[in-house]
Amino acid sequence: MKIDVVTLDKKGKGGSLELADSVFGLPSRPDILHQVVRWQLAKRQAGTHDTKEIAEVSGTGKKPYKQKGTGRARQGSLRSPQFRGGAIIFGPTPRSHAFALNKKVRALGLKTALSDKQREGKLVVIDSAALPDGKSKALSAKMKEMGWTSALFIDGQQVDEGFARAAANIKHVDVLPSQGANVYDILRRDVLVLTRAAVEQLQARLS
Repeated sequence: MKIDVVTLDKKGKGGSLELADSVFGLPSRPDILHQVVRWQLAKRQAGTHDTKEIAEVSGTGKKPYKQKGTGRARQGSLRSPQFRGGAIIFGPTPRSHAFALNKKVRALGLKTALSDKQREGKLVVIDSAALPDGKSKALSAKMKEMGWTSALFIDGQQVDEGFARAAANIKHVDVLPSQGANVYDILRRDVLVLTRAAVEQLQARLS
C-alpha cells in the first residue's frame, strides 16, 4: 500500500512511500496487544516492596513470660506477628515481576499496533524529523497546524538532538529511535509519526 509523505518544514507533500502489507496491513488482534503491553509493564515494575520477617524485626529474643501457670496463651517472642510492632508473615519481598513472552508474539504485537494505526488513519510518514534550533515553539506550532495533540515520533537509528530537545517540553509528545519502537508507547499516543528512515528500518526488522 502507498502512503503520502508529509514535510514538516513547509506545507505540501514529500512524495509517497510503499508500506509492506506484512507489517502495516495485518488484522486487528486486541488479545496480542494486551499480552505485549502486560509483558512490557511487568518488566518496568520495580519489585522493591519489602516487609520485615521475624528475624528482621528489632526487639528482644527473650520469652515474654513463663510457659505455664499464667492462664494466658503461651508465647515465645514479642516479635511475633500478633504483637504490636511484630513481624509480617508471608508479606511481599523484593522480586522481579517480569515474565517470558515468545519473540514471535512480541513481533506480532508491534506489527499489529502499526497496522491498527494505519487502519485508523492515524499513521503519518514525514520526510525527516530535524529542528536545528531545537525550539519547542516551532514544533508546537507545526503540531497545532497538523491537528496533533498527542503524538509519538519515531526516527531512524538516531534521533535529531534539536528535535528531541524541542519535543521534551511539549506535553503528550514522545520521540524514539526506530530500535525503541514498542507497543505500549504506540498505543498511548493518538498519532504515530514515522520518518522515512523509521519506516525502512521497521520493515527490515519485522518483515
